[in-house]
Amino acid sequence: MCSDSAVTPRPAAAASTRQSAPRTVALRVNGRRHELTVDRDFSSGASLAEVLRDCLGLTGVKVACDQGACGACTVIMDGRPVLSCMVLAAQVDGAEILTIEGLAADDPLIVAFATESQPGHGTAIQCGFCTPGMVMAAKALLLRVARPTREQVVAALAGNICRCGCYAGIVDAVVRAGAAGAPPDCGQAGAPPDCGQAHAGGRR
Repeated sequence: MCSDSAVTPRPAAAASTRQSAPRTVALRVNGRRHELTVDRDFSSGASLAEVLRDCLGLTGVKVACDQGACGACTVIMDGRPVLSCMVLAAQVDGAEILTIEGLAADDPLIVAFATESQPGHGTAIQCGFCTPGMVMAAKALLLRVARPTREQVVAALAGNICRCGCYAGIVDAVVRAGAAGAPPDCGQAGAPPDCGQAHAGGRR
C-alpha cells in the first residue's frame, strides 16, 4: 500500500500550470521520527493504521472492522487513545504516536496480560488479535490514572471488543498492572518526598 499507492499522474494537458510542492507529514512513532510524503509514500485517503502497518511495518496495529467499532487498531496519539483506522494519515503531522511495539517487554501491562491472574485461571489472552488494541487503550488509562478501579478499567475499554470473551481476565490484568507499576502510596516505603503535595494537586 505504502509506496505502491501513489496516484497516477494526470495527463499533461490537464495538469495545472502551477505545481505545488509535495506535502510532507512528519511524525514520531515509538520515539523515532519519520517523514512521509502524501501521494508518494501513501495515498491522501490512507488511514493512520494503513501507514503504520504498510509503511512502517508496525503490524502490532491490527485492523479488524476498519470502521472504528472494534478497537483493535487503538494506538496512543499525543497521550490519548485513538482508533487509527479512523484517522487520516495526512492529518497527523507533528503527532507523537505510541504503538504496542513501543512498550518494553517488561512493561507491567505486558506482563499482566501474559501471566495468570490466579493459578488455573488462564491469562487475559486467548487468540490475541484484540490484545494490542486492548493494551494500548489500557496504557492510555494508566498514563492518566495510576491505580484505576475495575469500574474505570471497564469504562476505558468499553470501545474494545474481545471476540474470545476474555473480558474478566483483561480487566483483572489492567488492575494488576496499575498496582504493579504505580509508585507506593503516601506513607509507604519508597514513596516520593512530595507525594502528599502531588496527590493534593490532583496528580497520581
